Amino acid sequence: MGDFMDKAKDFADKHDKQVDQGLDKAGDMADKRTGGKYDDQIDKGVDQAQARTGEGDQVR
Repeated sequence: MGDFMDKAKDFADKHDKQVDQGLDKAGDMADKRTGGKYDDQIDKGVDQAQARTGEGDQVR
């Protein structure tokens, strides 16, 4: 499992912009499916996830 995690981290580091865009899309889908009820919590989670990948948030 460690090798998989190393590869995933390496991918996220090299493709930060794409990972951040994917996280944004996932957050938008979660907002839509919950009718925006948890918008603030979802946005906060997406922002935290983006800050932990690659060089940080590249989208916003």
